[in-house]
Amino acid sequence: MMRSRNIQILLSCAALPLLLCAAHEVSARSTPQRSLLALSKRNHTLAIIDPATLQVIARAPVGPDPHEVIASADGRTAYVSIYGGGRYHALSVIDLVAQKALPDIDTGALNGPHGLAWVGGKLWFTAEGAKAIARYDPATARIEWIMGTGQNRTHMIYVTADEKQIYTTNVSSGTVTLLEKVTLPPMGPPPGMHPPAGAPTTPPGNGQPRMDWNETIIPVGKGDEGFDVSPDGRELWTADAQDGTLSIIDIASKKVTATLDAKIFGANRLKFTPDGKLVLVSSLGNGNLFIYDAASRKEIKQVLIGHGAAGILMDPVGDRAFVACSPDDYIAVVNLKTLSVTGHLDVGGEPDGLAWAVRPQS
Repeated sequence: MMRSRNIQILLSCAALPLLLCAAHEVSARSTPQRSLLALSKRNHTLAIIDPATLQVIARAPVGPDPHEVIASADGRTAYVSIYGGGRYHALSVIDLVAQKALPDIDTGALNGPHGLAWVGGKLWFTAEGAKAIARYDPATARIEWIMGTGQNRTHMIYVTADEKQIYTTNVSSGTVTLLEKVTLPPMGPPPGMHPPAGAPTTPPGNGQPRMDWNETIIPVGKGDEGFDVSPDGRELWTADAQDGTLSIIDIASKKVTATLDAKIFGANRLKFTPDGKLVLVSSLGNGNLFIYDAASRKEIKQVLIGHGAAGILMDPVGDRAFVACSPDDYIAVVNLKTLSVTGHLDVGGEPDGLAWAVRPQS
């Protein structure tokens, strides 16, 4: 009887696609307190991975053409940008504890959501098709703030912890946008105008200071896409895919202080190591991971990782980086001490966006 039951289970599983079987087999395993998240563009899935064992715990479905992923601060929810080359208008939502998809967020006229950041309990995202950035509040389930950039293909985003500065790369404009939140004096009557006798004397806005955003547009190299801010907050480095350069911006002066002729054509992502000493650059058009010394601004090594790469994610508690080698259908694990590949991780076809999800310990 037991043997017959085992055969039935085996046959039923064999009749399903391999991916579904694997997902079924691991569905009973709980999500680790600290999880690695990885997107598969081809399979339209989000993999939840145990970073200690590098085993896929579960997969959840997401929308077509997923590009970036971010987790809420409590590590319970993941958000995925559904890009579609600037056409789609959705964010997929995943319950990481229950390991299942939740209803999508419709971004409406904010087409082409791409870059994501989680700051201040809210989701910040770029909308490439709308030339804008926006902020979604999960507590009210609404998009509560939108700011246009006036730039073409506003793609990746970085928001400072105090929510007072926002940086984006604008791929087709070849620029970086720096938005800085400022306080303006209370609004008074227009110059030369005097209120008529007996009119209320309370100025517009009840005399309260006004909040606004100052925008600075900084030209960099052509096709700037991947970028990162140094851990000390002083520099912003961009990878300029079309001309193969790296642009370095001094954030305080809002000026480009150096342009490195890196010859990294097709550059896709750029990330600082947590200690700020190294800068890693991936390229969809090159099989090497380029590693730069941040202080000397010199290339120190190229590591062969496959036939091209996209997303890069640093491990904040370990000396390793994860690099999504999209053409090779695997994620390369790079040891940051030896600067060598130590393993590969299969999360599905054409991996790309990567993120951490960490639930506070109870």
